[in-house]
Amino acid sequence: MTSPADELDKRVLSADSSTSTDPSSDGGFFSNILTPGSSLNPTFLLLLDGAFGLLLVVLFALFVITHWNVHLLFLMVIEGCLWASVKWFVHELQQVQTQDSKPGSGAGSATEKSPKPKTE
Repeated sequence: MTSPADELDKRVLSADSSTSTDPSSDGGFFSNILTPGSSLNPTFLLLLDGAFGLLLVVLFALFVITHWNVHLLFLMVIEGCLWASVKWFVHELQQVQTQDSKPGSGAGSATEKSPKPKTE
């Protein structure tokens, strides 16, 4: 007969041996931030949008406090362009990922036709 402590030890050991390399697994946000594909993690994207939004709010507050300093206006424009470029890059990355996941989209696909040289 096994004791409850032995059963608990078996469960802990089996949980340790079944670790997942999937970035979306429950390993914590900061432990998975540098894994490949983590830039499409919804939590990361939400945090990134929050940081850009907070930066824009701070820059706008400084713009008002400094009595409409034109330098801060340009900083807000630069920040908006950076935010838009990051959003565009993530969108393109998502499109590439969905194209790669479609069947028959590999490099050796039978649906791709190579040009045939003309023989005369």
